[in-house]
Amino acid sequence: MPNYIGLIHKDAASHFGVSFPDFPGVVTAGITLDDARAMAEEALALHIEGLVEDEEAVPEPSAPEEIMSDPDNRTGVAILVSMKSEQPKAVGVNVTLPGDVLEQIDKYAEAHGYTRSGLLTQAAKKLMAEAA
Repeated sequence: MPNYIGLIHKDAASHFGVSFPDFPGVVTAGITLDDARAMAEEALALHIEGLVEDEEAVPEPSAPEEIMSDPDNRTGVAILVSMKSEQPKAVGVNVTLPGDVLEQIDKYAEAHGYTRSGLLTQAAKKLMAEAA
């Protein structure tokens, strides 16, 4: 099970964001550090699953020294993110939402380092945990 480097970023007015130098554009976030780590595993697994389904190459993990030698990566704290061995399969769904709500979701997600799917997943999990 390969481990990839995730870089945790935290600004004073933001959640804990995680990016992946081996997968440019893949980002996620969590309210707490533990949430960010869990979301990082999920985001990485979903992205790699998508690459596999699209028959695209999955890159080998870069060496930590290589990643940290890039000055752009030095603002983050490196963590190892491992692939979950039993990751649930992502399923695409169609959801109907009012246009203004979708716009608000997308703005919030972008401003806080989420994808739309990641934000909706996180919100649903939080709501269900609070109800339990």
